[in-house]
Order: sequence, then C-alpha cells, then structure tokens
Amino acid sequence: MSSERLSHLLRGVLVLLPAAVIVAGTRNKLWEVPTGRFTSSSNHTWSPQGEHCQYHHLQEKVKITADIPPKLDGTWVSTRCEVRPGPEFLTRSYTFHSNRHFQALQHYYTESSCEDPAYSLIIRGKIRLLQASWITLGATEADHHLSRVGIVLHSVAAKQRLASRLPSACVSLSINEMVLGKPYELYNTRAGRACLAAMGFSVAEMGLVRVEKQHHSHGGEVQELFLGDIHTDWAQRTQHRPTGYQQPLQNAMHHIHPCPVCALVYRSSEQRPPVLPRTPAVPLSLAGHWVSQRCETRPNVLFLTRDFTFNPKQHAWEGIYRHYLDSTCSQPTFTLRAMGHYAQGNPHSKLSRASEFVFKVTQVKVTAMDESTAKLLNSTRPGKCGRARDWRVGVEQDLTLTNGCPMLGIKLPHKEYELFKMELDHKKHPLLFTGERPTDGSSPDRPLRRPTSFQPPMVLCNGGETHPYFSTLKSKQVQLANGTVNLETLALLVFGSALCSWLSVY
Repeated sequence: MSSERLSHLLRGVLVLLPAAVIVAGTRNKLWEVPTGRFTSSSNHTWSPQGEHCQYHHLQEKVKITADIPPKLDGTWVSTRCEVRPGPEFLTRSYTFHSNRHFQALQHYYTESSCEDPAYSLIIRGKIRLLQASWITLGATEADHHLSRVGIVLHSVAAKQRLASRLPSACVSLSINEMVLGKPYELYNTRAGRACLAAMGFSVAEMGLVRVEKQHHSHGGEVQELFLGDIHTDWAQRTQHRPTGYQQPLQNAMHHIHPCPVCALVYRSSEQRPPVLPRTPAVPLSLAGHWVSQRCETRPNVLFLTRDFTFNPKQHAWEGIYRHYLDSTCSQPTFTLRAMGHYAQGNPHSKLSRASEFVFKVTQVKVTAMDESTAKLLNSTRPGKCGRARDWRVGVEQDLTLTNGCPMLGIKLPHKEYELFKMELDHKKHPLLFTGERPTDGSSPDRPLRRPTSFQPPMVLCNGGETHPYFSTLKSKQVQLANGTVNLETLALLVFGSALCSWLSVY
C-alpha cells in the first residue's frame, strides 16, 4: 500500500469515528431498517424489486446509476408538497448553472397540501463540489456561498406571523409596511444573517449532494437530486452538517410522467408560487406488506431498507430492517426483525390526512450478516444478549428471552409514538409514509417527541399477504407499556465492519 493511500484511508477513519461516537452516545435505536431483496451491479446500480413483492408496478426492473462527481446543471423541482420538521410545508425549484452559480426558489405554505401560499424565498449563490464523502458513502461534499436572499409575502396572515418572528432590521421597511407580492431583501453579502437565523433558514443541505439516474426498461430516464437532510430539532437546523438526505428533487426535463406538480413548480416564480391541485383523500389502510422503494440513507452513516407487514384485525405488526455498509445496499451488516402491536389515535392537529399511532415492540430478533458483527455479539456475557457465544453469520437469534441486549442497547418491551399517512403515486398506487426518525438518534418514546415529518414512502407489495406470526396471536385489547430501545454500539459495529472491509481491500 502506498503511503498516500494509507494517509487517505486514515483521514477517512478519523472522519468516521466522530460520527460513530455520536450515534452510540445518543443511544440510537437498533431496529431501523428492512425489506425485500435488492440487487446491485458493479457500476453501483440496483433494482427495487422485493423478494416476495408481487405488486405489478414493481415487477419492472429499474437500473439506477450515480455519478461521482454529480452533474448538477439544470432545474430540479419538487414532485409533491414537501413536509419538513416543524412542521413546515414547501415546494422547491433549484437551478444550477455550469459556472457554479445557483438560484433556489422555496415556496412556503400554511398547510400540508400546499394550496395556500404564505411566502417565497429567492436564494442566490455559488456551489463548489468537493471530494466524495467518507461519511455518507455515495455522496459528494460541497461548499456553498450565499450572495443574496429575498422574500415575497403572499398573504396578510403570513405578514403577521413573520412580524412576530423577525427583527425589524431584517428588511428595508418595517414588516407591517411590506407590500404583498413585492420582493424584499433579507440578506446580502454586506449584511448580517440575523434575520435568516430568526427564520431558521439554512442551505446547509447544499453540503451533501447525490444525483441518481433511473434507467427504465422502456427507455425512459428519471434523474433525481438528493440534498442533505434537515435537522428534526429546529434549534439545531442552522448549524447542522447533513449526513443523510431529504426528499429528492427531480430534473424538470427527466422526471416521472405524469407529474402535474413538476410542471407547476417549474413554471412558478417568486411572485407566482405554485398552488398545487387538491388531491382526493386516501383512507389509511395498513393491511398488507409494505417495502422500501430504494436503498434509504439515514443520518449518522446508516444505509437500510424497510419491510413492514400489518394485520389490522389483531393490531399486530412486524418490521424487518436490513442494514448495509453502502449506499446501494449491496453489503449487508445485520438484519433485525421487530414484532408487536399498535394502536391508532387521533388525526394530527397540524398535518391533514395524517394520523397518530402508538407502537409497542414485544419481540426482537437479530441476524448477523458478517463476521465482524457476529464476533462482537459473541463477546457479550451469558444471559445478556441471546444465546451466549452462539452468534453465527446468517443465523437468527431471539433477544426476547434475555429481555433485549444491553450491548445493542435493546430493552423490551418498548413503546414509540408515531405518525402515518397515505397518498397515491402518479399511477394511483398507494404510498405509506411513516414518521421521520430524530436526527440525533433518539427514540420518539414520548408524545412530545412524536415526528412532525416523514421518511421516504413505502409501496404496497401484496395486500393479501399476512405473515405467519400474526396467525398465532389472539385478539385482545392493546396494552401499551413503557420501555426503551436504543443502540449503544451499532455505529461501532457498522464502523468495525466497514473498516475490516477497507483493510481487506487495501
């Protein structure tokens, strides 16, 4: 190994270690990932086709490629009304030029269907792509420089809300004197950022970039732009350095058809924000088998797929979470199966068509998928983490008899406060949205920690499929007990597996 390559590897290890410590220190929960089989090829492609997924619209294989560094030139737009933590509701239209300049339009709304515009932000600046990310594999790091941020108000109510949040020095006139539809400057290179901070404004999302191309068998191509995640804690969002992604934007020239929202957002301006068409309400029906649409990326170096099965008659559920080392989900580290009951609560007060849930986890099973994971689990004391010194690659262990696994931070039973909603995709197929995980790795184990935004949607595979686990359950009222599930050493476990893989390569 050359000294230059060794130095490069060590720099990557030093960057990854803090992230691993952060995950372990925040007691991140273990069961955060599952799904059907995903395939990948040497050029970092894979097909979102579940192993048992019989739903007809998933049977068409889609090849996905990602170039490093990514090609950003063009305009990228939202495909639906986006929900950010808070909650905030917005649509985005970002244009990147070959000279590294960009212009971003963010349109904010008062409700979760994006029918009532509140205000629009006009953001101009430069972006410079840097090296491939050592933390979020498959992504490219970037620097950005803001030159100007402007605002256009669209309603009197929005003016009143902003007046209570922004200092008067933010604009050239007092906020109460601002004229609707007229642009005002919030920031330029000669002014401070006080007003941006008061709005919780940040474009730290530009610090992490990934572009994926979906190559369909019929010859069509869809291009998606993934930018960094938004911190779920409002107080942390302006200082947050992203390690995951938010909902992707699609290239205005290469998007899924039909996409009415894409056209509306593309044609919008700061004076003419898009008003999205009202969509029919979709009754929340969980019955069946739901899987991830793609390899998903979470903050703090987590790559995973999810696979849920629900039995509403018995209020029972099972979740399979498959974790991987890489952004194409081709190198598995461990698989976790969690089972239990759930209860549906009231509609959410701020998110229309979303409902509150409480989930109870009563059983957890873990499968080590590589030697490093198995070796670490075999170091636990007898009676503390499944069968002592009996962890083997590919063999599932039940942690219920030992009430969890302290090394993995699992204690059973465990309760979480969740948020679910359903929508239809462009082909009128159902999508299931579940609550976004806290960025700091904590668990939403109290009502105040309930999510206010969503993870990537899951698709229905087979509405008639029921897991054998459910057939053994007796109908009874769901009893929700307190408990904790967290992950003390998952990051170290994944990091150790990654390090072993790197060392074997070099």
